[in-house]
Amino acid sequence: QVLLVESGGGLVQAGGSLRLSCAASGRTFSTYTMAWFRQAPGKEREFVAVNSRRGTGIYYADSIEGRFTISRDNAKNTVFLQMNHLKPEDTAVYYCAAALGGTSRYSDAYDYWGQGTQVTVSS
Repeated sequence: QVLLVESGGGLVQAGGSLRLSCAASGRTFSTYTMAWFRQAPGKEREFVAVNSRRGTGIYYADSIEGRFTISRDNAKNTVFLQMNHLKPEDTAVYYCAAALGGTSRYSDAYDYWGQGTQVTVSS
């Protein structure tokens, strides 16, 4: 069982930056693939980024266009999402997710989810 708690969301102007954090409980954090998803109002949850167990396999959604960076600190049981050059269309609730399996862009592959943190980008 893994408990995930996101933080770092907020209101930012277009072009600004935010850094999201996701703290995981338990001693087996390094055995989980970690990912970020987001869900905008009226839209389906979509993949943002994924980081493999050792941080060697990292993939991003095409829509991110090099603006976001996912990283993890296994010693601190935490995964991060650095978001730069934010756009209004990045406004969404951002969710952290953990999977026992390998990297995946599909939400069904993930076993545990956080409660989400709101990111709002004003124009």
